[in-house]
Amino acid sequence: MENYAPYRTARPSLKWIGVIAAIAVAAIPAAAVLAQSPANFTVVETGRGFSSLQDAVNAIGNGSGTIAIAAGTHSQCAVQSGGSVSYMASQPGTAIFEGVTCEGKAALVLRGREANISGLVFRKMAVPDFNGAGIRLEKGNLTVAQSWFLDSQQGILSGNDSSGRIVIDKSTFSGLGTCEGAGGCAHSLYIGDYGHLRVTRSRFEKGRGGHYVKARAARVDVASSSFDDSAGSSTNYMIDLPAGAVGQLTNNWFVQGQSKENYSAFIAVGAEQQLHNSDGLVIAGNDARLAPNVRRNTIFVADWSGAQLRLADNTLGSGLTAFERR
Repeated sequence: MENYAPYRTARPSLKWIGVIAAIAVAAIPAAAVLAQSPANFTVVETGRGFSSLQDAVNAIGNGSGTIAIAAGTHSQCAVQSGGSVSYMASQPGTAIFEGVTCEGKAALVLRGREANISGLVFRKMAVPDFNGAGIRLEKGNLTVAQSWFLDSQQGILSGNDSSGRIVIDKSTFSGLGTCEGAGGCAHSLYIGDYGHLRVTRSRFEKGRGGHYVKARAARVDVASSSFDDSAGSSTNYMIDLPAGAVGQLTNNWFVQGQSKENYSAFIAVGAEQQLHNSDGLVIAGNDARLAPNVRRNTIFVADWSGAQLRLADNTLGSGLTAFERR
């Protein structure tokens, strides 16, 4: 009996990536405004500058606006309680949030209608409950483009919002995760019961515990991204869909390293609960292998859901078996 249905690989549609590109372009006028302002945080629509990020967020309130963020290391954090706010670096990669969290959670705590992040760096986030993150998303939509999450307990951590959407493009998650806390592991990207998660053209590497992507979203799309675990330490799965999900995991590159807490699979489906139906989940066109110094046998996709998954055209290195039902 076949455990999965054959599937013909198709290149993922990039039409929706145009939305992210448009957001990134919005940073250009933001940079122009900031060049004329001595403040670190400038609301683009009004030209008003602030020394405090929280004051800039409060100035937008329940409306919509863009905050241009100056280059430099900012020992600040902010809570967005409403509205639609875009946080844009004046130059991608030069606006750094380091080591400061709000509410014992994250540099940005988001529970407004929508947030857009472009060009920012989040690093060295740690809190006593081991869930320190660059972004804590509690509700609403989130778009992240060309941003970096580095050397923290978690990169992005979300709550539950079944009507919400999370889009991540061209971003790096490095040196993240931990299993030190009594409440369980932290992960590079940890998404709750959201409506939809999309990750594209992003890099995950050097994990320090937990999974690289763990998501309970009803639909999960991960495409054209890399998971380099060769320098990881005490890590688990590359992609964990513990509650099941539909969507596509396509055209990604995976390397499993030597130092694993759990090396039994690269991708896990339905290992904890059956919150979502996984019938039709596509896993295709991926390249997966062990690091050159690793000698072991493992599974590319391990499934607890019993769903009809659709696997095809995955290139697997020595020691990997394509699929196992558990």
